[in-house]
Amino acid sequence: MSTKKNEKSSQVRIAVTDVSSELSFECPSTPAEIKSAVTAALAGNTPLILTDIRGHEIVVPAAKIGYIEIGEPVERRVGFGAN
Repeated sequence: MSTKKNEKSSQVRIAVTDVSSELSFECPSTPAEIKSAVTAALAGNTPLILTDIRGHEIVVPAAKIGYIEIGEPVERRVGFGAN
């Protein structure tokens, strides 16, 4: 099983109501695809189902979504190079 990060992956953070911590994971979908899935789940009051880069499914009931933050993953720099 490969856990190598995909070029088009997105960082996703989901706040669930009545839960103190948030869900944070990397999703192989583009931000536009994630936004479309969120919009469909909220409009239809159906669960939001996303898959992380390792193939695990994350299911959140639409009524429990507090907010969703979608962003591009930041490349980590290693070493002492100048910016």
